[in-house]
Amino acid sequence: MAEAIVLLSGGLDSSTVLAMAVGDRYEVVALTFDYGQKHMRELNSARKIVKHFKVKEHIIIPLDLGRLLKSSLTNGSMAIPKGRCKDAIGKGVPSTYVPSRNIIFLSIASSIAESRGAEAVFIAANSVDFSGYPDCTPEFIAAFQKTLDVGTKAGKEGRPIKVLAPILQMSKAEIVKEAVRRQVPLELTWSCYEGGVKACGMCDSCLLRLQGFADTGIEDPLEYEVRG
Repeated sequence: MAEAIVLLSGGLDSSTVLAMAVGDRYEVVALTFDYGQKHMRELNSARKIVKHFKVKEHIIIPLDLGRLLKSSLTNGSMAIPKGRCKDAIGKGVPSTYVPSRNIIFLSIASSIAESRGAEAVFIAANSVDFSGYPDCTPEFIAAFQKTLDVGTKAGKEGRPIKVLAPILQMSKAEIVKEAVRRQVPLELTWSCYEGGVKACGMCDSCLLRLQGFADTGIEDPLEYEVRG
């Protein structure tokens, strides 16, 4: 069985991708980063998802980057945008963008994959219902794949690590349906940019998630402060 590294935040998207990798018969190693987020809710969700799917190994890497990065997800003095209209989400890059996050995460994941002889790295990048992040686009994924093809020993030997982004061009509704089909425990996932007892219901991530569930007619099991 081929091994794969799966980037897992604990959110809806990455939990679905992990379930897809498991379903595709990969021997999964989950990789989560504690990079200085304002809260630990997603990290706790990641642990629960790993346990649910009986993943053999969960690597959690601490990166003391939060204080160095200009992002409202890591900087306590920056407010997370709330209540943006649907037409605004995905246009422009909001303050929740974490500079070069997927470049950093994929680089480390690929290094671990090459060291272990793993075949692939899975990432839950999405370019349809998203906040406009440049490192969640087909162009970025293709460019990073090219980097691994030419910049690694495995690539030079003709066995490059594959960067797999199976939900890259899926709508949020399609992701929800896939999560249900793959029996992802949706109540264990956490998508909100805030870390309260209940999801805020007003940040971009909550709004996109709620719309995805609404479009499918499936009830989101999470509790929300506001169902925007």
